[in-house]
Amino acid sequence: MRVALTIDIEERSRPAGTGNAERQLDVLAREGVRATFFVQGRWASAWPRLARRLHDDGHLLGNHTYHHVPLTLMTDDGIRHTVGRAEEVIVPRAGVETLRPWFRCPYGDGEDDERVLAALAGLGYRNVPWDVDPKDWRPDRTVEEVVGAVVDGVQAYGDAAKVLLHSWPDVTVGALPLLVEDLRAVGAEFVTVAELPPWWAGGRPGDTSGSSPGDDDGDDWRRER
Repeated sequence: MRVALTIDIEERSRPAGTGNAERQLDVLAREGVRATFFVQGRWASAWPRLARRLHDDGHLLGNHTYHHVPLTLMTDDGIRHTVGRAEEVIVPRAGVETLRPWFRCPYGDGEDDERVLAALAGLGYRNVPWDVDPKDWRPDRTVEEVVGAVVDGVQAYGDAAKVLLHSWPDVTVGALPLLVEDLRAVGAEFVTVAELPPWWAGGRPGDTSGSSPGDDDGDDWRRER
């Protein structure tokens, strides 16, 4: 059972400890897990050493825009600017040849919008959605809740699940080694999204584990992810 841990690595949007991104990288290195990181350009500009470590540690890197603004609120020119600016900043700092085609819409906003997806395609990118969302960005989440949501969600989804995590929450640092251990116990093999079947070519759509805009979190889905 293949599992892709996808981590949106960005400036924190709520109070959290400093150094959490580096602690996550330490856990992944210790556990021998490769993940997919969707990198915010503004974060890479502030943390070039860590941006380089992402690549040096063997992780797959994707584009998460420069400022992390909902794309449906932007013009086509604005989308091209924030995506292109992120690429200009991230590629040299991380030491990668390209981030294409891997992209994640901030907050997931625009992932079903034809205009947004067409603008991304014109830049050589394809949005990567998620299938399991433990809502690690919520301030009331506990380590046990995050681990349980990930393990239960992956088992319910089956092979090739894409798990959404974030680089900055304190709870994610505590949950990461436990969820790796528990997922391995149920037969998970950790891969990057590049090693998954092409979900955009008529494959099985993601479940998103209650992450739709109509869930009981109100507008938080637009603000936090």
